[in-house]
Amino acid sequence: MKITSESIDQLKADLTNAKTYDDLMGPNGAIKKLLKSALEGMLDGELTTHLGYEKHSPLGKNSGNSRNGKSRKRLKNDLGQIEIEVPRDRNGSFEPLIVKKYERTMGPIEDKIISMYAKGMSTRDIQSHLRELYGLQLSPTFVSNITDKILSIASQWQNRPLEKMYPIVFFDAIHYKVKDEGIVKSKAAYTCLGVNVSGRKDLLGLWVGDSEGAAFWAGVMAELRNRGVEDILIACVDGLKGFPDAINAVFPKTDIQLCLIHVIRNTLRYIASKDKKFIIQEMKKIYSSPTEEAGLTKLKEMEEKWGKKYTVSFKPWRQNWQNIATFYRYPQEIKRIIYTTNAVEALHRQFRKVTKSKALFPHENL
Repeated sequence: MKITSESIDQLKADLTNAKTYDDLMGPNGAIKKLLKSALEGMLDGELTTHLGYEKHSPLGKNSGNSRNGKSRKRLKNDLGQIEIEVPRDRNGSFEPLIVKKYERTMGPIEDKIISMYAKGMSTRDIQSHLRELYGLQLSPTFVSNITDKILSIASQWQNRPLEKMYPIVFFDAIHYKVKDEGIVKSKAAYTCLGVNVSGRKDLLGLWVGDSEGAAFWAGVMAELRNRGVEDILIACVDGLKGFPDAINAVFPKTDIQLCLIHVIRNTLRYIASKDKKFIIQEMKKIYSSPTEEAGLTKLKEMEEKWGKKYTVSFKPWRQNWQNIATFYRYPQEIKRIIYTTNAVEALHRQFRKVTKSKALFPHENL
């Protein structure tokens, strides 16, 4: 798979449509396809270092050697086989180091590449790690060519143009521990999961910030607009203060749907254990009502029954009712999708499966 906009779109589709661990890490999974693309990019970087000039560069004229197409090579690993294209030079002097000539077995190469990233992206650290893994003495230029090829995949994906309109977009953040200037911090990875007009899920992007906040989300909205999004019909969010305003500042016609699961959890936070069961039943009557008017009636009944005892717990229902009640305006099929942010939280669970062995990331680019 060449590193092209089409291949990036295909990788994106495989990643966003993955529903099981096998879809991500299996023999034909999205991660294996990403590995193939990364390996071929690394080999291209090796050849560039070997020749001393970039592809199509005028520096290659009369250099005595040039690129000479590619050959197919099938490698075995612990998940099966992977077929890659290995670049060649006209003189036949190119000796790949990452995947050596006549080498047919990679071993757990996925772990090796992830391990290379594990020490961070500084040239010195990567040189050290490749020396430990392969016994290779590599120049800084060689390391830079390899990492630039890999990082370009992520950069092109993150900056790709988006569709003009998304009927539904789920916004949420997942938190990781990251080493930042020698200090371990908790950082938020902001996730936008869209549903396009064909009903297909599309991961619109990932952004890293110091902590989840409406100000950062406002910047994300601006970037979505700059990448071609003109309108979002429904935005599904958690209860973060100021989040609806951040969305409507860029997309003023967007309906905001607060995640009912978050609303319920926040309500129960200060409810006595003995009363929780009864109040959950009261809240269920609100969101299962067929119309907004009926839901308001049930909310009033709950307030009259429990409001004096739990005044603080029920105030958010009234304060945020405009965004809580959005789902009443849509048919049952849409209600079932938008009343909670479970769709993006399911995606985060897939992220956790892949990153569960990492207690700490050396920096946010990983």
